[in-house]
Amino acid sequence: MSAVEAATFWARPPRERRLQDWREALTAARFTAADLTESLIARAASETGDIDAGTVETSFIEFSPERLRTQLPGTDIDAPLAGLPISIKDLFDVRGEVTRAASKVLADAPPATRDAPAVARLRRAGAVLVGRTNMSEFAFSGLGLNRHYGTPPNPLDPERITGGSTSGGAASVAFGLAAATLGSDTGGSLRIPAAFCGLTGFKPSQASVPGDGAYPLSPSLDCVGPIAPSVGCCAELWSVLAARPMPTLDPTPRPLRLAVPVGGLLEELDDAVRDGFEAAIARLEAAGCHVECLTLTAVDGALAINQQGGLVVPEAAALHREQLARAEADYDPMIADRLNGGRDINVADYLQRRWPRSDWQHRFQAELIGFDAVLLPTVATLPPKRAELEHDASAFQRANRLALRNTSVFNYLDATSISLPFTDEDAALPIGVMLSRPQGEDTALLQHACVVEAMLAG
Repeated sequence: MSAVEAATFWARPPRERRLQDWREALTAARFTAADLTESLIARAASETGDIDAGTVETSFIEFSPERLRTQLPGTDIDAPLAGLPISIKDLFDVRGEVTRAASKVLADAPPATRDAPAVARLRRAGAVLVGRTNMSEFAFSGLGLNRHYGTPPNPLDPERITGGSTSGGAASVAFGLAAATLGSDTGGSLRIPAAFCGLTGFKPSQASVPGDGAYPLSPSLDCVGPIAPSVGCCAELWSVLAARPMPTLDPTPRPLRLAVPVGGLLEELDDAVRDGFEAAIARLEAAGCHVECLTLTAVDGALAINQQGGLVVPEAAALHREQLARAEADYDPMIADRLNGGRDINVADYLQRRWPRSDWQHRFQAELIGFDAVLLPTVATLPPKRAELEHDASAFQRANRLALRNTSVFNYLDATSISLPFTDEDAALPIGVMLSRPQGEDTALLQHACVVEAMLAG
């Protein structure tokens, strides 16, 4: 009976398989951690319902039932994440495995000799590593397409993309192939796929989680964090990843003060995103929140710098310079084109974008005094259809720009930022609602996000 209970658990919608639900089921002995793992393996091997072989193959670079099983005997049931299956983005070092960053260029690289600190902390907390998930090659896109290993289907509409770069990680959680995923966020790579797949993605302040042992994209901006079913799940995972006490979250409704920045981040919205965001605001106001539309100069300043090219392209171009010259034929052409474009950015232009960063971060902190969070749509569009992007460079570039535009502002500001799913009545797909606070205020953001999550759930 416990095996049936475990299989039923994975078939639930993500919001019904939170870490809290998993822990309660273990405590009540409805199933064991071994039951949960075996049912996950069986689910991955099945070709029924919403899971088929193509879904597993494109969501994971590596998925090994044998490795999953060998992790279970050492599981400490009292550990915070005891037996919890967590998938790992392919850019993290895992001892004995090759870190490919979803690229053919690194397929013959030597295996990692040690775990990345984030992976090691998950292991110490009792987590079971499900497998290495697919991603945008070298994490260099907000769309999640991958010509080498395939593109994961969106669990809500298989013709649409999952978003990136943590594409396979989001798919693994949404399809019930992992309880949560470890990913990275340089310009939105946790929050975009969370928004597109109806999940919660948390980008913490950069310094809170060590990024060592993760293949870099833009060292000034790279962050490590989770995608999971809820705010509470993200808080638990962040507390492990950051080696901090678990925040005590209270979802009781309260009159939060939320700032909506007028200007460029509200332009070019899909009608469905605009309607959904307005409905989310209406629901929050009905629950007692004060939502104020105003100009935030720090947000405008960060947006302007990103529109000039930001920090990602020049830093990524520098990191890939020698490798790209040696093996460009093995790169996705769209990724190679973006990297080649970064070679022409001179040092003066790069420094003019980087030098004001600290000032804008302090300005953002000052402008948020009196407000609990900034509120925005996570992404300006619904997830585009894959066929529209795969062979059209201009469509790819426009979709990538709009996918990253809102989220990347808060990477430049090193704000703590989270995307929550919200589905308006009669809407075909959810949107992401993003909350952000200044650098270092992760616990406060998680608390406010917990309240907003409860209010949006109605």
